[in-house]
Amino acid sequence: MVEDKEGPGIAPANDSGEVAGDFPDEGAAAPPEERIAALEAELADTKDRLLRALAETENVRRRTQREREDTQKYAISGFAKDLLSTADNLRRALDSVPEAEIKDARTRSLLDGVAATERELLSVFERHGIRRIDPKGERFDHNFHQAVFEVERPDAPAGTVIEVLQPGYVLHDRLLRPAMVGVAKAPARSGEDSDSAA
Repeated sequence: MVEDKEGPGIAPANDSGEVAGDFPDEGAAAPPEERIAALEAELADTKDRLLRALAETENVRRRTQREREDTQKYAISGFAKDLLSTADNLRRALDSVPEAEIKDARTRSLLDGVAATERELLSVFERHGIRRIDPKGERFDHNFHQAVFEVERPDAPAGTVIEVLQPGYVLHDRLLRPAMVGVAKAPARSGEDSDSAA
């Protein structure tokens, strides 16, 4: 038995009424002005999203470039901090023997070797952007110095570094270690002391 393919319960495949209902853009046409306005709005929205995505991509690229440069520039900071105590110890070794006490050639040779080692280490530091801070006589700067003590000194202006206990170091523009310093303070005025006591 062959069934009728176009029976009463089956609708033909090319019924234009149902197709127009399923796809409204292809059916009853909207006025051209509305379609143009809708397309222009969609185009403006797409253009805005594209410009925002391009700007975000450029920001990410710049940020990544800056982070890469910073990583290259400051990657040695941990290693450099570990070497600072070696530089300090070389300086202490040189300062431990006064020039007047050097009697024999062996001692002189040893001290010359230690001085050459210190010079070479400081030269390597400079090649890699590490700079020593030795601020004696300079104005105290809390960004690069750490005050360990304050002393009244009539011969030095208040706020001046009068003694460097330990030099500081800077890697490019970042502080590796602050200089440990003593700072001059203004002498107390006797007139102000008597006024405050009264």
